[in-house]
Amino acid sequence: MQYSHEVEHMMCVKKGCDHGPAPIPQEGKWTQAKEIKHVCGLTHGVGWCAPQQGCCKLTLNVKGGIIEESLIETIGCSGMTHSAAMAAEILPGKTVLEALNTDLVCDAINVAMRELFLQIAYGRTQSAFSEGGLPIGAGLEDLGKGLRSQVGTMFSTKAKGVRYLEMAEGYITQMGLDENGEVIGYEFIRTGVFMENITMKGMEPAEALMKSTGTYGRFAEAVTKINPRIK
Repeated sequence: MQYSHEVEHMMCVKKGCDHGPAPIPQEGKWTQAKEIKHVCGLTHGVGWCAPQQGCCKLTLNVKGGIIEESLIETIGCSGMTHSAAMAAEILPGKTVLEALNTDLVCDAINVAMRELFLQIAYGRTQSAFSEGGLPIGAGLEDLGKGLRSQVGTMFSTKAKGVRYLEMAEGYITQMGLDENGEVIGYEFIRTGVFMENITMKGMEPAEALMKSTGTYGRFAEAVTKINPRIK
C-alpha cells in the first residue's frame, strides 16, 4: 500500500465502534451482507437499450450469491430475442457481481441486470420477507398458460380508434363493439394452450383452436365484430 508523504507523517487516530453494514431483509431474515455469498433473493428488473427501441424484463433467483435461475423476456426488437438466448446461457452459475460485469449481449439486458443488482444489494427483492426464499423454478410463475410471456399489444389512431392485438389472455381475433361503436369485449386465442393442444395432446388444429378460444367482457352482446388486424 502506498501512502502520500502527508499521510505518512500523520498521527494515527484509532477507530471507534464499528457496527458493520446495515442489515437488509433477505428471505425472511435480516442479514449483514459482507461478502457476495451472503446475498440471496428472487427479484425482477427492467432495462432498455440506448435507442429505446426495445426493453427487457429480467428475473433472477439468487442463492448464496450465485444465480441459480434466470428468466429473460424481451419485447420490441428482433435482435433482443437472440441476445436473450445467449444471456440465458451465460447467467446461471455466475455470482451477481460477475453478472453485473459481464457483457449480456444486449444493452437492454445489461441495463436490466444493473437495475436488478441494486434491488438485490439493498434487500428490495420480491422474496425479502419470504422465509427460506422461493424455490428454483419460481420465475416461471410470471408466465401465462403455455409458458408464454404476458404481452399487451395495442394500436390506436385518432382517426380510427383503438385496436386490441394481444392481451394476457392471448392473441385477439375479434373485437366486439356496441351500437355506439365502443369496445365492449373481445375474442382471443390462448396461443400457448393452442400449441400445447397440438404438440403435446395430439389434437387436430381445428379442435385445438376451438378448445383454446375464449371471450372477454360482453362480446356475445356485440352489435359489430371486427378483426383488429384487417378492419
